Amino acid sequence: MNPGNKYKPYQPVDLPDRQWPSRMIKKAPIWTSVDLRDGNQALANPMNLQQKIMFFQKLVDVGFQEIEVAFPSASETDFGFVRHIIESGMIPDGVWIQVLTPAREELIRRTFEAVKGAKNVILHMYNATSPLFRNVVFGNDQAKTVALAVHHTKLVSQLMDHYSQPENGGTNFRYEYSPETFTQTEPDFAIEVCQAVREAYGKASPTQKIIFNLPATVEIGPPNHYADMIEYFSRKIGARDTVEISLHPHNDRGCGIAAAELGQLAGGDRVEGCMFGNGERTGNVDIVTLALNLFSQGIQPGPLDLSDLPSLVEVVTNCNELPVHPRHPYAGELVMTAFSGSHQDAIKKGFQAQEERMQNGDPVWNVPYLPVDPKDLGLDYEAVIRVNSQSGKGGIAYLLSQALGVNLPRRMQVSFYQVIQAIADKTSKELSVEDITSAFCRHYHLPSLEVGKCEGKFALRSFTLADNSANGTVNGDSNSNPSTPAFRTFSGKIAYNGKVHDLSGSGNGPISALLDAIEKEFGISADVREYSEHALRPHTVQIGSGNDLKKGQTRGQAASYIELVYHEESAKVGANKAVGYWGVGIDADITTTGLKAVLSALSNMS
Repeated sequence: MNPGNKYKPYQPVDLPDRQWPSRMIKKAPIWTSVDLRDGNQALANPMNLQQKIMFFQKLVDVGFQEIEVAFPSASETDFGFVRHIIESGMIPDGVWIQVLTPAREELIRRTFEAVKGAKNVILHMYNATSPLFRNVVFGNDQAKTVALAVHHTKLVSQLMDHYSQPENGGTNFRYEYSPETFTQTEPDFAIEVCQAVREAYGKASPTQKIIFNLPATVEIGPPNHYADMIEYFSRKIGARDTVEISLHPHNDRGCGIAAAELGQLAGGDRVEGCMFGNGERTGNVDIVTLALNLFSQGIQPGPLDLSDLPSLVEVVTNCNELPVHPRHPYAGELVMTAFSGSHQDAIKKGFQAQEERMQNGDPVWNVPYLPVDPKDLGLDYEAVIRVNSQSGKGGIAYLLSQALGVNLPRRMQVSFYQVIQAIADKTSKELSVEDITSAFCRHYHLPSLEVGKCEGKFALRSFTLADNSANGTVNGDSNSNPSTPAFRTFSGKIAYNGKVHDLSGSGNGPISALLDAIEKEFGISADVREYSEHALRPHTVQIGSGNDLKKGQTRGQAASYIELVYHEESAKVGANKAVGYWGVGIDADITTTGLKAVLSALSNMS
């Protein structure tokens, strides 16, 4: 590949004292959605009337105050849509609809007829100004190009006067002019055309500015070049206080977002773009990404409310019949997920640290790999970490914490990770939260809606604990939590493979007493290597089934975790080297949780 003789590089603007590189964006631009026009013309199947209405209503709900709704002279469908939203009263008083027309008299007149009676309208006219279009497409020189823009601007001004009269609709008008193919036009000539248009329009003022839309119709240079052109234009255009500079980047080089951001630094006041960047070729600039980039820097994105991204994605995909890429910034299905084990562990720790900071009065978001809080965009924390064969123990533990309220000891995280890894390797698919919680309940013999009763080989039916030193008794259904005495006797009924056995044993606590009883009855000699317990964090659970299925919060439960090793193996190779078997117990009574955890571990041993 040798493109040197075929393709020419862009010509940089002579701007040695450029100021934009040292500036920062401190406020949102004026946002203008062009989904219903620029986005619609790029669809293989353009939107029908119902889809356009749905899209328009969503744009209003999101907060857009300027919406380019159609190219009314291009088709009866577009003309009819504009008439429909006007005559149906669908346009809120604070919203300006924008309509596009080329610099052709009959099309301009048709466009004004389309918007007759609307309250607020931006009339957007364009003609191409670059040498390529002047010479190849239209056969015009510079003078004819200026004359074309001036002549039709005067017509626009006259028609605004006419249609603003109460008897002719009483519309409030603003004027937008685009030197189409701006970035391929000589910078000084683009300024010359716009100066002539402003003078011909005759209505621009500091309170009623003319909009000069400067499109990268085809992106032909890096974003710094676009910024240079915008700053050059902003410096040289006359009566700058009567001018609103609008940016309209396309994405042919994949730099549309960067071009829009640098263009704002260079003096752009306004941005035209589409939700998620749909548009001709590689697309228009993506307003959702631009707005949320500001949001992530602590800047309110103007009137836009993007706190329910899933519903916005649903409307846009239904209307455009195009998917949002799963890796699309902010809105993609996978962008708030982490499959890598190290990423999952970092996110888990980040959430914990974030919660501690917030409790201490510091609300600033600072979590690894997550530039924004998913909750701010209408997403759930449960969607942040997902599991496949590349996932780590930290992410799995985090999901279990969120779903079940459990807080697994680190060694147990390692052990259960191997269980999940085996399932993931076998299926070669992503595991859902439900898959993981079901596997946890099955492996540790915990009852749940998903897996049912799920008893292991050993199961507790009833028990009493006798305090030999004080002649006290603790019943199995007691909610009390007495101090552990020096010596206890366990008596109870234990099911083994469904058959109930009466057991008794003694030890210095409930767990050692139960293990003594197990050894006497079944010949299994086990030692405790690790034990921990905690109150369960309240978490959402499903209650009921079918049409009666509801969600509720757990209350007043505790969890115990125990790791057992065979006594003989521990004595032979050392307690740290022996194979461990984990068990979990959950109950309202902390003593019962420990006993259940022992039987859970024993079920995995035998």
